[in-house]
Amino acid sequence: EEVETVVSMLIEQARALSRTGMKKHLRVLPMYAGLPSPDQMKVFERVSHSVRKVIVATNIAETSVTIHGIAFVIDCGFVKLRAYNPKTAIECLVVVPVSKASANQRAGRAGRNRSGKCYRLYTEEDFEKLPKSTVPEMQRSNLAPVILQLKALGIDNVLRFPFLSPPPAQSMVQALELLYALGGLDMHCRLTEPLGMRIAEFPLNPMFAKMLLESGNFGCSQEILTIAAMMQIQNIFVIPPNQKAQAARQHRKFAVEEGDHLTMLNVYEAFVQHSKSSQWCQEHFLNYKGLVRASVVREQLKKLLVRFKVPKKSSEGDPDPVLRCIVSGFFANAAKFHSTGAYRTIRDDHELHIHPTSVLYAEKPPRWVVYNEVIQTTKYYMRDVTAVESAWLLELAPHFYQQGTHLSLKAKRAKVDDH
Repeated sequence: EEVETVVSMLIEQARALSRTGMKKHLRVLPMYAGLPSPDQMKVFERVSHSVRKVIVATNIAETSVTIHGIAFVIDCGFVKLRAYNPKTAIECLVVVPVSKASANQRAGRAGRNRSGKCYRLYTEEDFEKLPKSTVPEMQRSNLAPVILQLKALGIDNVLRFPFLSPPPAQSMVQALELLYALGGLDMHCRLTEPLGMRIAEFPLNPMFAKMLLESGNFGCSQEILTIAAMMQIQNIFVIPPNQKAQAARQHRKFAVEEGDHLTMLNVYEAFVQHSKSSQWCQEHFLNYKGLVRASVVREQLKKLLVRFKVPKKSSEGDPDPVLRCIVSGFFANAAKFHSTGAYRTIRDDHELHIHPTSVLYAEKPPRWVVYNEVIQTTKYYMRDVTAVESAWLLELAPHFYQQGTHLSLKAKRAKVDDH
């Protein structure tokens, strides 16, 4: 959304300058991973000599693509990275200063086909203070998926595994605790059979895998398949800068009071009902390529559920089984609404807010929610948020809430039971 905001600002500024007799017209284009493919391809189109092309990009332009004719690069000096904080047990997207290596890669985008310059929006002194390279992903990630794979390969003592970039010990311990609470590891930290073995075979976050494997027991495997697939795709809702009101009206047609997971379910089911039409997606401001990709992912996940003999069942429109199944996988990502007007995590009392893109953002805040991920900008924001019942957390995750590291068992239960 930051990219689209800057694009809108530049377009407005270009219009103002054109009225003062500016010789060259500006063609301002966004470039980021979640952008629909046709819009991404626009950055590669040639323009006439009377037009100056301006591309506002994330770090996708750093190494992934080469755009012909770039003469100038403006480097803001920041990058958005996924990082896991073992102290708060929260994995989120954070904005941090770039490394020297990344800064040099950005500078290299200018002058590949012609002479060029890079303008850095920071001082030489600041540049010298930057780290030489980006922190390895192994040292800033949730390690649960890595540990699962190591266990599946027969490596029992993961704490002594010779990683090229050794991760923090606290991150390893918390990942083991989560996998135990999910039922993927036993008390000796061995993969459980069959659940742990099956979770390890999914190409997904273990929380999604647990949710999928439990979906037959809750009688909603069809709905959970769709939700899991849709959660793997970013930017399903398209919001053109000059059509925000129209897009919002169309998007509201799919929204439900339970939250984002069931809203995404509605979007996909409507997409299928309309024969996966690209025209229908365009009319409703939906990312057609993203929905097609979700359809492919859903089929892949469906094959795994068939292989594991998970019953093919539908809740037939009843939301409760679906919501309970989501909690069975995402109980660790639970938060309670606080009198301060913010949410606080149950694990460590960390403050969170509902992201403005959530269907719950402008509604009366639910007492309890679970979320898919957290991003950090000016605040910590929860994305993909769904309202749940507190009783479900105790019922479906007794091990997790009995093993609170920051609160006693009594306090942990009191916090959950307080309606």
